[in-house]
Formats: sequence, C-alpha cells, structure tokens
Amino acid sequence: MSIPSVVDTRRTQRRVAMATLIGTTVEWYDYFIYATAAGLVFAHLFFEPAGPQIGLLLSFASVGISFLFRPLGAFLAGHYGDRIGRRAMLVMTLLLMGGCTTLIGLLPTYATAGVLAPILLLILRILQGVSAGGEWGGAVLMAVEHAPDNKRGRAGSFPQLGVPLGLLMASGVMALMTGVIAPGDAFMEWGWRIPFLLSVVLIGVGYFVRRAVEESPVFLEIAEKKQQPKVPIIELFRKHWLLVVLAALIFAGNNASGYMATGGFIPSYATNPDGNVGLEKTPVLLAMTFAAATWLIFTALAGGMADKIGRKNTYLIGFTAQALTVFPLFLLINTGELWALFLALFLFTFGLGLTYGPQAAWYSEIFPASVRFSGVSISYAIGAIIGGAFAPMIAQALLQATGTSLAISAYLLVMTLLGMAAVIMLKDRPGISLSITNQAEQEVGATIFDKREPVLSSTTTES
Repeated sequence: MSIPSVVDTRRTQRRVAMATLIGTTVEWYDYFIYATAAGLVFAHLFFEPAGPQIGLLLSFASVGISFLFRPLGAFLAGHYGDRIGRRAMLVMTLLLMGGCTTLIGLLPTYATAGVLAPILLLILRILQGVSAGGEWGGAVLMAVEHAPDNKRGRAGSFPQLGVPLGLLMASGVMALMTGVIAPGDAFMEWGWRIPFLLSVVLIGVGYFVRRAVEESPVFLEIAEKKQQPKVPIIELFRKHWLLVVLAALIFAGNNASGYMATGGFIPSYATNPDGNVGLEKTPVLLAMTFAAATWLIFTALAGGMADKIGRKNTYLIGFTAQALTVFPLFLLINTGELWALFLALFLFTFGLGLTYGPQAAWYSEIFPASVRFSGVSISYAIGAIIGGAFAPMIAQALLQATGTSLAISAYLLVMTLLGMAAVIMLKDRPGISLSITNQAEQEVGATIFDKREPVLSSTTTES
C-alpha cells in the first residue's frame, strides 16, 4: 500500500496554490479591464447622450451595479460549493466571467446600436458580478483547506495575489494599447476592444489549470460523512449572522480604498482634461500598473506576517497605515506631477496589501466547515457592495458636489475606521481545526462577545 509522501503533499499544495493564483488572476483581469475602460472610454462610447459629467457617473454606476449581483453569485456558489464541491464552482465561475468579458469586446456602441448598446453592456456586467461573487470563496477555500495549519496565511495569500496581478495585467495591457498599439483616436475606435478579446486566451489557460486540481480535503470529508446541510445559507444566517456582518465590514474597509486607488476613479480623475491634474492616459496607466505591483508585494508580505504575528495584528497595522494615507493620497495627486502620483499609490498600497493578504485565512477560520463556502462568499460579496460597489461613483459625486478631493479622503477614512472596528471585534483563531470532525470547536470563540475560547488543534501539520 502506498502512503502519500511529503514530496507528494508539497507538490499538491504547490499545484493548488498555482491553480488558485492563475484562476483569480484571470477573473480579476476581466473585472479590472472593465473598471479601467469605464473610467477612460465607456462614458463616451455607451453613455454619450447624457453628457460628459452624467455620462461618467453612469459609466461608474455600471461598474457598481455588478456588485449588487455578487451576493446572488455568492448564494449560488456557496450553496452548491457546500453541497457538491469547491472545484466545480471554480471552473463554472471562470467560464462565465471570461465569456462575458469577451462578449463586451464585441459589443456595438451607442453610435451604432443606440440604447441597446448600454443595455447589453449592463447585462454582461451583471453576469460578471454573479461570477465574481462565486469565484473568491471557492478559490480561497481550495488554497486554505489544502494548507498546513501553520501556513494558512501564506497559502491564503495566493488567491489574494490574483487580484493585484489581474490589475497589473489589465493596466499594462491598457497602457500598451493607448501608448503603442492604438494611440489617440484608434484607441476609442477599436483599441479598447482588444484587452477584452484577449480574455479568450486566458480562459483556456485558467480552465486547463483548474481542471487538474484535486478537490478540497475538507469537502471530501464532509461528503464522505454526508454532513452537507440541505440549505447552507439558512444555517449560516441563523447561527452566524454576526460573523457575516463583521467579516463584510472588514472587507468593506479595504475594498472602498482598493477600488478608489486601483479601480477606475483615479485614472479618470488624473486624466480628466477639465480637472486640476490633467495627466496623459498612458503615464497614468503605467502608474496604475506600478500600484498593482506594489499592492501585490505588500499582499504577499501580509500573508507571511499573518502566520507570524496573527491575522488581527496584521490587519490593525494595515488599517492604521490606510487611515494615515487617505489624505496624502489626493494631496499628492493634485500636484499634477507624475512622480507624486507614483509616490501616492506606493504609500497607499502598503495599507491595502496588509488589509487584504490575511483575509482568506481569517475568513476560513471563523466559519464552520459545513457552511464555510457560503460564509466566506457571502461576507465577501456584501463587503464588496458596502465598500467597493459605488465607491468610484460616490467619489465622483462628492467631487462634483464639493469641488474638493478632501471630501473623497474623508469618505475613505470613514470606511477604513469601520473596517478597523470590525477587526477589533473578531478574535484571532490560528491553529483551529478546519475539519468537519471538529465542527463543535468552530462554532464558538469567533468574536469578542463569545465567552468561550475555541479549543485549538493539538497538532500542527508540517509542510
């Protein structure tokens, strides 16, 4: 009888890490391509009759509307992920996201199809939201549930890295299009379509990698013991609603700032010819690519920190850094100097990375195994609505209403402090068993309101 060796175990863990990293990179490349295009060209191509200002608000609203449908994707993927497995949901969400992105690249504009063009755009964006709502939970559980107890923070950071990597790819491709392949009018006419159509290639890569990954050992145990709840979502909200609320607020504190700094608002703000900054598109997109790279580095750093000093401490350091940089962010950008934009994004992405890297491990440890997919997915989706959904639109509305970016910084500070408050209310639970066998110990001790402490696993798996 063959016994799995340490080498085999490590090989499996590496395969899972790469599969979750590649899959989430593809998903978020698709998502960020839309956000970037919304800030640069969609107001003109799809909402032009509304005028430049209202058209830009509508364009940013189309970014936000997909977030409203993330809970639907989270409910569906959470239900079936807890019932039939994590891997199947990962493949389905990848195909849905990539298909919608490719179709956006083929859409007619308002000039050729009239009102049908923005309607089709919104339908595809809604389907992207459904996909994104189900993607993240499956990816992080595959990574964390395969990992040794003492390496969950690092393992959970791999699907997190897919987000800044997706942004890096999206910004880099957009910069290449605007600066080299299709500069000027060519970008508005056809160049913006190419980044969307490239998703076809990425889908193939992601599908091949994800199909080769083994199912989560925790889910296999749940299935073997036939302990899948019939309706995981009902059990989740009946027993663990407070965890959902707190986890959602934590992500909202990160996501509002994340979509401001790395989504569509800052490229639009920095390149608006009627504004105070007035930088060129290509240098700003290069700055966004740089921001994605620094966000990636700090997210990876946070995964390791979470294993060393705890998830909670890493978050508190990150939210403190985020709070200290929300005002310098726009004060530096407003100088109109390109170096100041680079510096602002570098400083801001430090806090962003530290409040994103530990999220997968901490979310996985606060929810019991039987409802874990539903718990992490729905918390993430709700947090995205509260934080990131309409952050660019809110920022644009605040700017138009007050005439100053200080109002935007104040909004980001409020969201950051909400996230920090939620972090304080949750307990760190590193080492707690994720197995269905230890379901009872997972049911208690997750918040400061719980009087009982969780019983930690007596052994730690070595990698």
